[in-house]
Amino acid sequence: MRKTTIFVLATLLGLGSASESVAQKTQDVIPGVSVNGFAMTREGKYLAVEMAVDLTRLDVNSNRAVLLTPRLVNGTDSLDMPAIGIYGRRRYYYYTRNGMESISGDKETIFRASKKPDNIDYQNRVFFEDWMDGAALKFHRSDWGCCHEILAEYEGGLGTYHEEFFPELVFVRPKAEIMKTRSLSGSAFIDFPVDQTVIYPEYRRNTVELGKIQATIDSVRGDNDVTITSVWLKGFASPESPYSHNTDLAVGRTKALKEHIRRLYDFPESIILTEYEPEDWEGLRRYVENSNLEHRAEILTLIDTDMDPDAKELKIKRTYPQEYRFLLQHCYPALRHTDYRIDYNLRSFNDAEEIKRIMAKQPGKLNLNEFYIVAGTCEPGTVEFTDVFETAVRMFPDDEIANLNAANAAIRQDNFKMARRYLAKAGGSAETEYAKGALAIREEDYKTAVVHMKKASQMGLQKAETILAELEKRGHI
Repeated sequence: MRKTTIFVLATLLGLGSASESVAQKTQDVIPGVSVNGFAMTREGKYLAVEMAVDLTRLDVNSNRAVLLTPRLVNGTDSLDMPAIGIYGRRRYYYYTRNGMESISGDKETIFRASKKPDNIDYQNRVFFEDWMDGAALKFHRSDWGCCHEILAEYEGGLGTYHEEFFPELVFVRPKAEIMKTRSLSGSAFIDFPVDQTVIYPEYRRNTVELGKIQATIDSVRGDNDVTITSVWLKGFASPESPYSHNTDLAVGRTKALKEHIRRLYDFPESIILTEYEPEDWEGLRRYVENSNLEHRAEILTLIDTDMDPDAKELKIKRTYPQEYRFLLQHCYPALRHTDYRIDYNLRSFNDAEEIKRIMAKQPGKLNLNEFYIVAGTCEPGTVEFTDVFETAVRMFPDDEIANLNAANAAIRQDNFKMARRYLAKAGGSAETEYAKGALAIREEDYKTAVVHMKKASQMGLQKAETILAELEKRGHI
C-alpha cells in the first residue's frame, strides 16, 4: 500500500492552541473517497486541517480527471483549500500538451491515476478569519471530462469548527525611564598598618581587596553605553579604640582610598564621594545576633543602649571578657571595611533589532519599556515573544508590570503554573484582576473568573465588561 504526505503550508508560528479542535474517525464522505483521523484545530494565527484520505476505491477513467477539494463554508463565506487532482492518462497528457499544469492552480497536488497512492496524509493551514468560527469543512469532488467540462459533482461534510472562548490578554506598556540609572556595589577590606592611614597595595590581602573595587569600575568604565556619575566610598572602623581616634582613622583611610582611585582612573574630584562611620556598631550587632555567644542577649542589650560609644565598648570588655576577646579576634577585623558603590547612567535604546542583540548578551542594560518595544516586533504567543517578557521579569523580579506581562505571556502558552507565580507579584491593578480572570477562564473555573472580571470592571477596565457579557451569553453567570 502506497502512502503520500502533503504539506501545503510548512511555515507555522507556534503560538499554542487557543481553540477547540474537531476530530473524527473514519467516514465515507464522497463516492470513492473515505477519510480517517480528520482534525481541525486552531494554531495561533492559523486554522489547521489534517486528515488521512483513502483513495483505494477511487477509479478514474483514462479520459477523466477527479478533483478533490476541501472547502471551508460558513453562510456566504467560503474558502477552497488546495486540491488533490487525480488525472487519467489521456486527461494528463491533454493538460500537459496544452500547457495547463492543473485544473485548480499551482497549489494543486497532482497524481496520474495509474500512480496514485492508496492513502494521502493531507495537512493544510490557512490564516484564521473571524467567519471561520462555526464554519463547516466539506469535501468536494468534481469529475472533469474533455473540453474542461464538469461531468459530476459530489460533496460530503467532515466537521464544524468552533472557536474556544479565549479572552484577549492585556499587556501593559511600562513607563519609559527619563534617565536609566544603575549601580554596582560591594565591600572591600583594605588592611592598614596599626594607626596608619596610608594604603600599601601589596600589604597583606590589599591586592585582592583593591582589585575588587577596580574590577567593579572596569566592568562599566569601558562601555560606550555607560557614563559613570559617581564613585561612592564609605569607610568604617572597629570600636576597640577611643571614638575620636577611630574617627580620624575612618576619615583618613577613606581619603587615602579616594586618592588611590583618582590616581588609577584620573576621575574628576567631584566624581568620588566619601562618607565615614567611626565605629561599625551595626556590623557588630549583626555578628553578635547571628552568633552562639554565651551572653549574646546581654551583649545585644548593651549594644542597643544610648551609652557613649567608648563607655559602651569598655562595659562589654569588662563585663564579658571572654566573649570580648572572641569578638576582637573574629569579628572586629571585618568591621574595618569600605563599602563602595559605582553609580552610572545607561543610554536609551529605541531600535528593536539593537535591543534584541543587547537582550541576548547584556539584558541588564535594558529597562522595561525597551523590553516592551522588542516584544512588539514578535508574534504573540511564540517562544521568542514569551522569552522577552520572561527575561524582563528576571531583570526586574519585583516589578508589578513585569510580572503582569510575564503572566499574560504564560497564559497565552497555557503555562498556568507559571502564570499564577507571576500574578502573585503583579499587584492589584485592574489589568491584574483581568489577567486572573483570563487565567480562570482558561482553566474553566468560571465562578472565579466572574469574581475577577467584576473587580476589573469596577476598577474601570472596559474589556472586562465585554468578557462578562460573553460569560453571561455562554451561561456562566
